[in-house]
Amino acid sequence: MKRIWLSALAGLTLLAMPTLAQVSKATVTGGKLEGVVADGIASFKGIPFAAPPVDDLRWRAPQPVVPWRHTRKAARFAAYCMQGPGLIGPWQAGSNMSEDCLYLNVWTPAKSAAERLPVMVSIHGGGFAVGMAGSALFDGTNLAKRGVVVVTIQYRLNVFGFLAHPELSKESGHGSGDFGLEDQIAALKWVRTNIAAFGGDPANVTIFGESAGGMSVSMLCASPLARGLFAKAVSQSGGSFAGPKFADEGGMNVFPLATAEGYGKEVFAALGVRDLAAARALPAAVVLKGAGNRFWPVFDGYVLPEDQYLLYQADKFNDTPILIGTNADEGALFVKSGTPEGFEKEVREGYGAKADAILAAYPHATIDEAFKASKDLMGDTSFNWPTWTWARLQTEHGKSKAFVYLLQHRTAQQPTGAWHGADIPFFFGNLAGPGTSPSPNDRELADQVMGYIVDFARTGDPNGPGLPAWPAFSASDQQVLQFDPTGAIPYPYLDRLKVLDDYYAWRRAQAAGTAQ
Repeated sequence: MKRIWLSALAGLTLLAMPTLAQVSKATVTGGKLEGVVADGIASFKGIPFAAPPVDDLRWRAPQPVVPWRHTRKAARFAAYCMQGPGLIGPWQAGSNMSEDCLYLNVWTPAKSAAERLPVMVSIHGGGFAVGMAGSALFDGTNLAKRGVVVVTIQYRLNVFGFLAHPELSKESGHGSGDFGLEDQIAALKWVRTNIAAFGGDPANVTIFGESAGGMSVSMLCASPLARGLFAKAVSQSGGSFAGPKFADEGGMNVFPLATAEGYGKEVFAALGVRDLAAARALPAAVVLKGAGNRFWPVFDGYVLPEDQYLLYQADKFNDTPILIGTNADEGALFVKSGTPEGFEKEVREGYGAKADAILAAYPHATIDEAFKASKDLMGDTSFNWPTWTWARLQTEHGKSKAFVYLLQHRTAQQPTGAWHGADIPFFFGNLAGPGTSPSPNDRELADQVMGYIVDFARTGDPNGPGLPAWPAFSASDQQVLQFDPTGAIPYPYLDRLKVLDDYYAWRRAQAAGTAQ
C-alpha cells in the first residue's frame, strides 16, 4: 500500500510541474539574452550579430560583436538601416532608422536547446535600397508554430551597403561594393555559431528571401564566402544570372568592379569630399541624401567572383536543393502605363542588336498591348528569366534538386493578378495587416504554402502528407507548381524566355569580347 501511495504522489508531483519549458533565455556571442514568450513561441528581437558599422567601420566588412555585461532584454526590434522612402508602407515598424543596424531576430518553438529544429533565415527585399527585418510582414511566429526556428536579418543598404571606390578596394585588398552581402554572410556565421542555443540545428539552415532578398539568396549560392553556411535555398522573385552591366543595357543590374568604382568616384564628388576619411566623417543622413541611388551588389572578384551564369557553368557554386518561383504579374508593381512608341524606344535603346527579336516577342501595337508588353518584359528580365535560368543551371550542373512555383492567386487587394511581393504574406502566414482582409481561400493557400516550405526546410523536398504533388524541375520535364488552383503545369512564358536567353547569351559574348 505504501508503494502505491508513493507512486501516486510522484504522479501528482509530475502533473504539478510544468510539462513543457520554453527556451526563453540564451547565451550567444556577446552575452546573455532574455526573450519574450507568447502563445508557445519565444521571440528574441534586436540581437546584434556584428559591431555597429559607424565612424571608421563605415564601408568595412562587418566586425565582431561588441560584448555586453548584463542580460540583454530582447523584446524590441532594432533600428532599421539607413534608407530613403520605400515600398514598405503600412507594414513598416515605426520610424527608428540608424546606421547602427546590424541586428537579427529569432522566433523559436523549442522547449529545450537540445531539439535541433530546422532553421529558416529570412533576407528581406527592397531593391538593395530599402527594407527591414522588423516589419510585421516578416514576423516569424506562424512559421515557428510549424516546428522551425525562424531568423530575420538586416544588412546595410544603398550607399552604405554597396558603395565601391578605389580607396575602399585598396584598403580591403580584395575589391569593394558588397558590404551588404558580407553582412548577410556574417549573420549566417552567427546562426551557425549560436542557433543551437535556441533549439535550432546549425547543420540544417535554409536561407530564403523575396526580390532583392531572393537575389541575395542566389548570390550566396554563388559566393565562396558562404560555402557551408546553409543547406537549402528558397528564392521568391529573385535570381541574378545576367552578366555585367557597364552602362544602361536592358535587363542588367550588377556592375563589374571597375565600373562601380567609377561611380563611387562620382559619389564622392557629389558629396564634396576628396578622400575616404572625409566621406567617413560625414553624418549618415548627409551621405544618404547626397549619394544618389545607383547601388547594387558588385562583381568584386571576392564576394561575387564573376557572372553567376559562368560560375554555375563551371560548377563553381554552393550546390543545395533550391525552391524558387515568381508571381504571375510581377511587372504590374513597377509599370503603370505604356505606349507603342515608348515601348519600342525603350527596347531599341536597351537591347541593341536583339531589339527586333524582343519587339516581335512582346506584341505592342496598341496602348493595351504596349502596357502589357512593358509589364511582361520588366517581369521577365527581372524575375522570370533569372528563375528559369537558375532552375536549368542547378539541374544541369548540380546534384541537388530544383522545385519551381508560379503564384497565380488573386486577392481582394490585387484582383487583376499576383503582383511582385504578393507571395510574402503566404510564405509567412501574415495575411492580416493594414488595409487587408484575407478570405478563407487566402488562409487555405497560406496554410498550403507554409506546409510546402517547412517540409522543404526539413528534408530538401517540399512534398509532404496532404499536399498536391510538386514535381522536381528537370531540363527534359520543365514543370512548375502553380498556386491556386494548386497543381503542376508546364513552365509558362517559354517562347518569351527563350528570346531573352538568346539576348543574355549575346550580352555575355559582348562582355567576353566575342559577340558577333
